[in-house]
Amino acid sequence: MTGDRAASDALVFDREAGIERLLEIMARLRAPDGCPWDREQTFASIAPYTIEEACEVADAIAAGDMGQLRDELGDLLLQVVYHARMAEEAGAFDFDAVVAAISDKMVSRHPHVFGAGPGAARANWASADWEAMKAAERAARGETRDSVLDGVPATLSALTRAVKLTTRAAAVGFDWTDPEDVLAKIAEETRELVDELPGGDAGLIEEEYGDLMFVMANLARHLKLDPEAALRRANAKFERRFRAIEAGLRAEGRTPQDATLAEMDAHWNGAKAREKAAG
Repeated sequence: MTGDRAASDALVFDREAGIERLLEIMARLRAPDGCPWDREQTFASIAPYTIEEACEVADAIAAGDMGQLRDELGDLLLQVVYHARMAEEAGAFDFDAVVAAISDKMVSRHPHVFGAGPGAARANWASADWEAMKAAERAARGETRDSVLDGVPATLSALTRAVKLTTRAAAVGFDWTDPEDVLAKIAEETRELVDELPGGDAGLIEEEYGDLMFVMANLARHLKLDPEAALRRANAKFERRFRAIEAGLRAEGRTPQDATLAEMDAHWNGAKAREKAAG
């Protein structure tokens, strides 16, 4: 074993090395004699894992599990290190450049904290200031936008993207006045969906369903809710109660396949009642 290889392998076991340890581990994995799987990855092949890890961080937060959150944040950090390592190999930038860029950006976007000495921070600093600074940064880079909707990532989940698109439109005055107006639109879109059902045209039904979902995302924005978080909670509730159905039937020596809908509903309602009683 060469001295360099020994030093690299030793670092794997150095618990005091911090971020440098992780950077060296990634470099070792991507080395010519490193891990074949890690060496063959690209930005595109790793991107889905990056998105998945961010979602798992959100799951840990929703669960209130600090141990899980620690682990998932580590997994997400690994994704940053991975992309930075591949960029360094391509001669584009390295991890230090990533850290420097975000540090400079956070300082420049918080002049109310960093820009005017003691007393600069103010409670009424608004998101409009943040957007104005982002626009100035784009102008300094020579970037132009033909539409206020430009720059909303197409890879976002559909619900989140709907919120971001309509937030942009709302910033220039294209928006409903209050949640009651959005609820009226939901009723209208529901009627339009119902009207298309008898015809059985899958394309039209999908279109009307999409319109309804889009307005639902707008309702979340007006209520200052995250629609993804709300739906995750609803998913978790459904999973919890359906598992209660399975457990209840299992105690009777049965399965959902053996039960009627009415019997499963009875177990569902029992689970719902127990949750309400537990507060």
